Amino acid sequence: MEILREPAFIGDERDTFIGSLERGRRLVAWKTRGLDAEGMRATLAPSTLTLGGLLTHLATVEDDMFQVRLGEPAAVSVADKWSPEGGVELWEAAVARSRANLARFDLGDIAPWTSSKGLKVSVRRLVADMIEEYARHLGHIDLIRESIDGLVGEDEPDE
Repeated sequence: MEILREPAFIGDERDTFIGSLERGRRLVAWKTRGLDAEGMRATLAPSTLTLGGLLTHLATVEDDMFQVRLGEPAAVSVADKWSPEGGVELWEAAVARSRANLARFDLGDIAPWTSSKGLKVSVRRLVADMIEEYARHLGHIDLIRESIDGLVGEDEPDE
């Protein structure tokens, strides 16, 4: 499966939505890459938010959106212990599971999950919600990473 670097400039609905989601994932990976335990624990006063904590949160949300709501058992739980050494791996594994499970569905499909209020949801809505989740936290990630080593930018440099 090809992983899009960014949303298609001219593409169908799936290329646009999945491309937006993958862009958020790629930026999180770039902004958290190469940090030691101290870097993963860095905070900005007065917040106690850390990159490791954000990765654990994103892994949990990925799992809820694209495992649980798409009919698979949860693989990540809030009881999973985060460590600076394991936060990236926990998130990367959740993303890999999400990609594989999401590939089985069309965006217009109705997810097998039902909300506590008895509501159904489309896969399209799940992807849109996950795009929003990444957008919400990328600003936090940007600020924390810049405070650690000055890394700034909207896109990882081409290699």
